[in-house]
Amino acid sequence: MDFKPFPIDVDNFEKMISQGYYYVDKTLLIKEIIDKKSEVSVFTRPRRFGKSLNISMLQYYFENLKVDKAAIFTGLKIMDAGNKYQEHQNEFPVIKMSLKRGEGASFKKAFSRLKMEIGSEFRRHQHLLESDKLSDVEKKYYLYIIENSMPTEERGKKDDAKEQVSDEQVVAFSSSLEFLSNCLERYYDKKVIILIDEYDVPLEKAHFRGYYPDMIDFFRSFYHDALKTNDSLNFAVLTGCLRVSKESIFTGLNNPDIISILSNEYGEYFGFTEAEMSEALTYYDLAEKESEAREWFNGYLFGETIVYNPWSSINYLKDMRNNKPSPRAHWSNTSSNVIVRELIAIADDETKDEIEHLIAGGTITKPINEDIVYADITNSLDNLWNFLFFTGYLKKISEKQIGVHNYFELAIPNKEILYIYERKISEWFDYRVEEVDLTALYTAVLSQDIVTFEDEVINFLGESISFMDSHENFYHGFLTGILRGLKGYRVTSNRESGNGRGDIFIRPRDLRKVAVIVEVKIADKVHYLEKECEDALAQIEEKKYYEELMHEGYTNIIKYGVAFFGKMCMVRVAD
Repeated sequence: MDFKPFPIDVDNFEKMISQGYYYVDKTLLIKEIIDKKSEVSVFTRPRRFGKSLNISMLQYYFENLKVDKAAIFTGLKIMDAGNKYQEHQNEFPVIKMSLKRGEGASFKKAFSRLKMEIGSEFRRHQHLLESDKLSDVEKKYYLYIIENSMPTEERGKKDDAKEQVSDEQVVAFSSSLEFLSNCLERYYDKKVIILIDEYDVPLEKAHFRGYYPDMIDFFRSFYHDALKTNDSLNFAVLTGCLRVSKESIFTGLNNPDIISILSNEYGEYFGFTEAEMSEALTYYDLAEKESEAREWFNGYLFGETIVYNPWSSINYLKDMRNNKPSPRAHWSNTSSNVIVRELIAIADDETKDEIEHLIAGGTITKPINEDIVYADITNSLDNLWNFLFFTGYLKKISEKQIGVHNYFELAIPNKEILYIYERKISEWFDYRVEEVDLTALYTAVLSQDIVTFEDEVINFLGESISFMDSHENFYHGFLTGILRGLKGYRVTSNRESGNGRGDIFIRPRDLRKVAVIVEVKIADKVHYLEKECEDALAQIEEKKYYEELMHEGYTNIIKYGVAFFGKMCMVRVAD
């Protein structure tokens, strides 16, 4: 059987349909939008959950295109919804923009990218300049936007983050969508539909880059003019990751419809429902993989609808058809994951315990507030938990109200997200190893000073996030990681040696210096630490781990038995 191709990175609806990619039909979203008649709808979903494809779908359905595109909806659900919905097809002028590239190292660079996106939409409708329905003054303004949308004057120049952006351009571009709407309405004699994808990306990037106030000021005017004072607006649909209404970028709008992951409406239109994923698995002859797919990519709850991550699911289907041996964490390579890094970086002891508890499969209970803003992200750890929830790194298990506050019981959604936490913790740990002065530890290891060896390890372990305390592999990796900073030595682990596998070997480049063998054990109880150390030393002798070092020419070999219990460590050295 020839299967339909997998739509990896396909977010253009016409390409999706006309080139025969596998498509999970979400066209009834069109019906819902028409029925609900909201003037401004803001959909907030995590990254890579089909927002861009849905925006493209809306464009191809509603836009009054010069060529007939109605055929691409043949056989899809919206065509069975009734004539009153088909009457809207290809009937309206549409402004469609994506702000996902609206970022830069400074406001100036980010603004340049935003100008390019706005200018691109003006060029798409450039036929308006040929109309006598625009005055000469309006045509001049139109050309001004096009001519100033490309940052040609900045090419080859070093960007200065402190250099001011022209007030004239800020004013001109902040009013540009309202102006374009007016022009389109007069040309087509119909009010305009505005579609904006990833509306919050410039705000997120501005927060992490340090020019947040400038970006907020621009978008406050931009959205006010386009969505509030715009008499040419039919309706608007915006998509993003986070609700940012409190930022006042939507100041004065007449009740914009904010559809977050907590809303019961539209739950099935972003992401794959369980039935849709089951159907996809069956289509690709992978029905036996349903349990594995659920463990890795399911678990998101939008309103009352349980969904799969669509991006990861499609990649998983492709991997399994290509006989990959096991699932991979695809989302970790596409989503920013900056928020997880922020949480780990500023975590106090209580938060570290909570992260460990989540990674072990537990839950935590936190107050959830939809109105937090990017500027508040690091003001409190509760805010960070909020961002993790709304961006897809946590899922809701249950909800309760205490006083006037809503508290959610939260958990990690699936194995893919678990992988992201563990990877970010490992990256944080590697950074800490580079940052901290471990000279005392290294000196102790090479001089058999077991008291300092223990103290230094315990101190470092105390500030780490030991998300696998009960697994020997965690402590093995932990100890290997901090010992790898020994200059002039090569640190290896789990190498075949003697009659078994030694845990850690430390080899000096100079054969005359001491080499080290470390065997790691886990104690079930704190008073078993001593016994585990002795067992580790006995294992080194019994398995003759030292023989490999002797064959290489090392004559001075230190043998350590190291045992762990929680964040406790005991070190013993062979006589």
